[in-house]
Amino acid sequence: VQLQASGGGLVQAGGSLRLSCAASGRILIINDMYWYRQAPGPQRELVAHITSGGVTNYADSVKGRFTISRDNAKNTVYLQMNSLKPEDTAVYYCNALIGYYDEDYYRRTKYYWGQGTLVTVSS
Repeated sequence: VQLQASGGGLVQAGGSLRLSCAASGRILIINDMYWYRQAPGPQRELVAHITSGGVTNYADSVKGRFTISRDNAKNTVYLQMNSLKPEDTAVYYCNALIGYYDEDYYRRTKYYWGQGTLVTVSS
């Protein structure tokens, strides 16, 4: 199982970007999906979360500006980021709780991380 994130880039303050993260592999089910971000420093911040049923939660710092969504048919989670600010600059990571079959065809559940995509917001 792999998560592949894309959509980062350089944008001016006030602009928008849309991040995508697609899961692939021997997937049975994708439960909760998340977007985190990490600015320079050790702490990774939870930005947004969406359940398998579509219930969403956001960090206070992004409420009203960011929208998380998912397409279950495509095993993909999105993060629409509007009204971007320089303080949104970070590497953004997707994360998902995925049920899958292992090599012996036992059912397993595990959190997977995407590789990160850099978002840079200039002032």
